[in-house]
Amino acid sequence: QVQLVESGGGLVQAGGSLRLSCVASRVTFSNYGVGWFRQAPGKEREFVATIDWSGGRTRYADSVKGRFTISRLNAKNTVYLQMNTLKPEDTAVYYCAATAGWAPMVDREAAYWGQGTQVTVSS
Repeated sequence: QVQLVESGGGLVQAGGSLRLSCVASRVTFSNYGVGWFRQAPGKEREFVATIDWSGGRTRYADSVKGRFTISRLNAKNTVYLQMNTLKPEDTAVYYCAATAGWAPMVDREAAYWGQGTQVTVSS
């Protein structure tokens, strides 16, 4: 059973930065694509960014392009989401999700989920 644990969330002012981490265990992490998703209060969960097993292919939601960067370090079983120029509308619980052999971009493509980490951006 794959386990994913997110960390790095917190409270930040608009314009600030945070780096989220997603650490995987009980898995050969280099076989998995990993996506970041987020869910704001009263809204459906939405795609943020995804990365393939090698780190060579990434995709982003239009709302975060140019501000967020997804990366991975397979030697540490970790995927990162660097978030810069944060906006109040980025406030949400952020989840990482993993799928063997695929970089998930929608909920149904994700086989395993972490518990989420809260990001709050104040104006």
